Amino acid sequence: MKKRRSLKNKVIWITGASQGIGRQLALTMARQGGTVIATARSFGNLDRLQNEALDLDGIIIPLPADVTRHDEVMRAAEVITTRFGQVDIAILNAGTFIKTAGVDFRSNHMRQHFELNVMGVCHCLDALIPMMVNRQSGTLAINASLAGYRGLPAAAAYGASKAALINMAESLYTDLKPQGVDIKLINPGFVKTPLTDKNTFKMPFLMDVESAVDAIVHGLNGKRFEIRFPKVFGMIMGTLRVLPYKAYFGVTRRLQQ
Repeated sequence: MKKRRSLKNKVIWITGASQGIGRQLALTMARQGGTVIATARSFGNLDRLQNEALDLDGIIIPLPADVTRHDEVMRAAEVITTRFGQVDIAILNAGTFIKTAGVDFRSNHMRQHFELNVMGVCHCLDALIPMMVNRQSGTLAINASLAGYRGLPAAAAYGASKAALINMAESLYTDLKPQGVDIKLINPGFVKTPLTDKNTFKMPFLMDVESAVDAIVHGLNGKRFEIRFPKVFGMIMGTLRVLPYKAYFGVTRRLQQ
């Protein structure tokens, strides 16, 4: 088994850290010796997370903030830089999903998705990009989704927000790589978390959160731009991504049956 890289002396900022992927990432990276700044709106959940990490090699430091509020994000970033000087790895993970079937389409659902899934990331980038460009190093990991590849049934708002993140990450990679800043795009399939526990439909290739986090950590240590999992589902979605519309809509119609 490949030995994992130590995160000792690394400062890692994780948003959406109070539950699901973000929470497990915080614990895993603290276990590897990292100094993990855990951000979410709920201080209670973050406080419990910090206590759970007391016996690990690294530490978890709660830093509550609402990423949809630009002022709160900038204050959080200032706290981090004042105390630690820099952020080595940022995992911009906060997000939401609201089922949006076409017949029930509401513009406020789209707004909610973009405020958190997209603008929440952008607010963090406002603070992080100048910091990392200034010192010509750092990793920015953006958590999108395989659902951003193409339009899926009942996911008009969610899919659109994740497609925006994919496009943005591709553009940022090209612009920031020469500046020493590495962009990683995380595209998960279905992962068992409190968010997906609300789904009433069958989720193909559903994976546990520990396996998802292992894939992310492995990908962060690698050279590839995209961290895509689970492998088989990722390959299927990648194939659907290049299908002509007639064939693709034939597939999506069967998904609704």
